[in-house]
Amino acid sequence: MTRIRTITACVAVGLALAMSACNDSPSQAANPAEYQPPEEAAMTITSTAFAKGQAIPEKYTGEGEDVSPPLAWSDAPEGVRQFALICDDPDAPSGDWVHWVIYMIPADAAGLPEAIPPGERPATPKGSAQGVNSWPGRILGYKGPMPPPGRTHHYHFKLFALEVVLDLAPGLDKPALLAAMAGHILAKAELVGTYER
Repeated sequence: MTRIRTITACVAVGLALAMSACNDSPSQAANPAEYQPPEEAAMTITSTAFAKGQAIPEKYTGEGEDVSPPLAWSDAPEGVRQFALICDDPDAPSGDWVHWVIYMIPADAAGLPEAIPPGERPATPKGSAQGVNSWPGRILGYKGPMPPPGRTHHYHFKLFALEVVLDLAPGLDKPALLAAMAGHILAKAELVGTYER
């Protein structure tokens, strides 16, 4: 009888401890270091012209009107002061063909409109500047996909959220812009489109 009472008491204590543990909130856990708060939403970039991983319409390529696609972004981090964007093709025979460099995009911008014209300082977004792409002749602004025939190429639209206001001259190339942004990038987002001739 004594043994039965002892077993019953042990079971009761075990149940009480289990219920107490279940009722604890994460902040009350025995090891608070194991509690990870929910991650904030990551910055994203999208286009109404094509979905992630899908083909870029001919309109935005060298076989079409060769205008820049519309882009939009969301969930930028707190403290962002400027944005910059680089579009390149790592599948190019040269290994890295740059299609677009645009920077000093104001912090209140939520995207880039379609058909930003070539040139040093586009009217929209106000205050922005464009750099050179990989085409000969120091062309400033967007040049769309025009890959060699026979293989699918991937075009990476890379958005950078910066914690500083950069004051840069137009005409930077990709390496120069990356060097200027080094140590000041709060977040990055990427949209990849494809094209094949």
